[in-house]
Amino acid sequence: MNALEIRGLCKRFKGFELKNIDLTLPSGYIMGLIGENGAGKSTMIKLIMDLIKRDSGSVTVLGRDNKKNFSVTKEDLGVVLDKPGFPQCLNAVQINKVMRLTYKNWNEELFNSYLERFGIPKDKQFKEYSQGMQMKLGIAAALSHDPKLLILDEATNGLDPVVRDDVNNILNEFTRDESHSVLISSHIVSDLEKLCDYVAFLHKGELLLCEEKDRLLEEFALIQCSKEDLEKIPKSAVRGVKRSVYNVEAVAERSALPAGVRTRPVTIEELFVFMVKEGA
Repeated sequence: MNALEIRGLCKRFKGFELKNIDLTLPSGYIMGLIGENGAGKSTMIKLIMDLIKRDSGSVTVLGRDNKKNFSVTKEDLGVVLDKPGFPQCLNAVQINKVMRLTYKNWNEELFNSYLERFGIPKDKQFKEYSQGMQMKLGIAAALSHDPKLLILDEATNGLDPVVRDDVNNILNEFTRDESHSVLISSHIVSDLEKLCDYVAFLHKGELLLCEEKDRLLEEFALIQCSKEDLEKIPKSAVRGVKRSVYNVEAVAERSALPAGVRTRPVTIEELFVFMVKEGA
């Protein structure tokens, strides 16, 4: 069973449209959703959660249509949005009591272990936490009721590199269970490159690609060549170009490159930037 299947998903707003999204996240894997501000990442996550009404298409979460009896599915979802929605006046102890009554599988011992691991004080009100501390509390809560699918929308924003690395380790531990999956969006592409099995590029409401990370890194290379050499490469094999007075830098399919062209491995961030600029 796939953790997430999206087919032909569309949502229109004034001045923006999410266009015909097709995406599959297999169980047991982590997918990074990459896109600039306004690309549609949060809109797509809200559609997955059925927080806003889709115009067309289908969303299947953990084998269930998210329009049918989604309350059952929500028991198996751990969600951290860009702004965790806990009441400002509650502290961690009180949040534990609320969550214990909300989720059938709430694990108080696990929640307390995350509080200690993240260094979260139990007696402070939520409004007194820094942005990073609020995010850490949201992640702790999302992980503490045995979710099958974890959805994180910019959840590592405001976290220092050491804590981001700790969160990445926790997510890797989480997906060692093949029934667990993660969908995470972030502006910090370097984190997603280290963490994710699959990546999806979203730009101006369109899905540019959704593919296994390792396959992309094997398939594409960054090249430096002359303008004349670039003309020898089929246009369909080139995903993005930067031109200067002296030479050309491009991302292209390795299999289409002529002999003698200098190449180096491309990063996921470089691939995304080149593709976005090519389609701009």
